[in-house]
Amino acid sequence: MNNKSQFFDELKSKKIAVIGTGVSHRELIPMFLKQGYDITFCDKRELEKIPEALEYQTLGAKLSLGENYLDAIFNCDVVFRTPGMYFGNAALTKARERGIVVTSELEVFFTLCPCKTYCVTGSDGKTTTTTLISEMLKAEGKNVILGGNIGKALLPQIFDIKESDCVVAELSSFQLMSMRTSPDVAVITNITPNHLDVHGTMDEYIGCKKNILLHQNAFSRAVLNRENAETMNLNNLVRGELLTFGRASLPAFDGSFLDEDGFLCLTRNGITEKIVHKDNIKIPGTHNIENYLAAISALAGEVSAETVKNVAENFGGVPHRIEFIREISGVKFYNDSIATSPTRVIAGLRAFGRKIIVIAGGYDKKIPYEPLGEDVNRFVKVLVTLGATAEKIENAVKSHADFSPENIKIIRTKTLEEAVEKAFEYAENGDVITLSPASASFDLYRNFEERGEHFRRIVNAL
Repeated sequence: MNNKSQFFDELKSKKIAVIGTGVSHRELIPMFLKQGYDITFCDKRELEKIPEALEYQTLGAKLSLGENYLDAIFNCDVVFRTPGMYFGNAALTKARERGIVVTSELEVFFTLCPCKTYCVTGSDGKTTTTTLISEMLKAEGKNVILGGNIGKALLPQIFDIKESDCVVAELSSFQLMSMRTSPDVAVITNITPNHLDVHGTMDEYIGCKKNILLHQNAFSRAVLNRENAETMNLNNLVRGELLTFGRASLPAFDGSFLDEDGFLCLTRNGITEKIVHKDNIKIPGTHNIENYLAAISALAGEVSAETVKNVAENFGGVPHRIEFIREISGVKFYNDSIATSPTRVIAGLRAFGRKIIVIAGGYDKKIPYEPLGEDVNRFVKVLVTLGATAEKIENAVKSHADFSPENIKIIRTKTLEEAVEKAFEYAENGDVITLSPASASFDLYRNFEERGEHFRRIVNAL
């Protein structure tokens, strides 16, 4: 009997609480129920707001919904928390103190996974970098399972995964916070202030990111951004091979870099190889050059330069990440809904290399917006704001030394429909309009994808 079979046989004898429904649990709960597990589904929403709950109930699940939904976990042996639930939640802490197992779909998956794992975390760029690693491995002939923050839940696929497969996953700070297993290849794209509304301090946020490295062994690989100080400060935690990436020429460590002629290069074991010219990368922006460099270091010695070159020249990018929507009367619309932090917005602004029209604002994650000031004043001609962070973003722009009301027009709106309408009203032939929120979406939408889809519908209806 292998570890997977033993684990699931033992789990079947337990009372299990599953908190929340989403990517992590949408397939996991029915899988457990169809195998006869004792499942209690817990969610703070009421029944009428959770269409899936009736399906779970029909399959045999008990329901614990509404204000006191977490009371049920104390009658269970194992709790699967949703990634969005803070690991330090008082009820979860109390459960652990009582000897109740508190885990997650991803924690269990990485404990049982039989194949090589590649995981990416970071404040910005992790989705594109994860996708690039996946695309390159597939182009090299590997069977790739994509998951974590993107793709499908991984644990429901565990019995179909072979030793020869590759798992590529994007991991958020919330997912990493309680992780006690690290991947074979760990990539940290960068670390900048993010999710401080939940973590409270940068120390806790960075501590979560550390878990992608802390449990690696001597045969593993870590890839760090040498141009981001917070990331490189973690290099002393690396137990296996350390490769770095950055646009500047390679200093003390092996890894990838951009040479003076514009070629993305890899230096490893004293040998430097030119791989692809930056002008041949299909998706725009210097930040995507960095994403490619991170992927190149992650896959050093595993994929050929020709494979990287083919992906770079043909891969069109990930939805909601500077995604071209349409052109109307010479005005191009882009969806960059993933840009939920100032650093990601700045990368997007610089990608166009000209003055553009930006729609920004949303839920307040309690992160500083001052870093936006310089680049918004430099690259934005019209700033349209909305949501809880509208005033903070406007203040960051107006308080910067480069601000002049003659150079940038700022318009406050109440809805995304109004924001698009105003942006288009001020646009001229040849202009670019981009949704670059610099904020989370939780004040109006469930996630950035839903916000991006709404933006696409509004633009397509113009």
